Amino acid sequence: MHREELRFETPGRGTQEITREVQRVIARSGIDAGMANVFVHHTSCSLLLNENADPEVRRDFERFLSRLVPDGDPLFRHTDEGPDDMPAHVRAALTATTLTLPVVGNRGALGTWQGIYLFEHRTAPHRRRITVSVWG
Repeated sequence: MHREELRFETPGRGTQEITREVQRVIARSGIDAGMANVFVHHTSCSLLLNENADPEVRRDFERFLSRLVPDGDPLFRHTDEGPDDMPAHVRAALTATTLTLPVVGNRGALGTWQGIYLFEHRTAPHRRRITVSVWG
């Protein structure tokens, strides 16, 4: 078992590719075959495993979530940190806060067009913590 913590500064709402950093942790583990778990320690951001060729795909996700869970929706009463507070929590609940990847040949076995993204749901920059655990 190998575990490392990663920290990222986000510029605000949107996606930030973290594939290389996760692959580096897996490589440092020395585990040739097994599983890797990527976990984000927050309730207002999430993880996204999706296409890494066309950035418009990730922008489409943001546009979809903006329509589905708009900031300032009067439905929400939890607004302690602003109009994007509760929408960010809902967006995180609708997406993923953990990913599990197969490890093959000391690498996360991603598809040709797959990338791992930290998906920030708050509008302001935040410092985010992710734990990568590898076992095999």
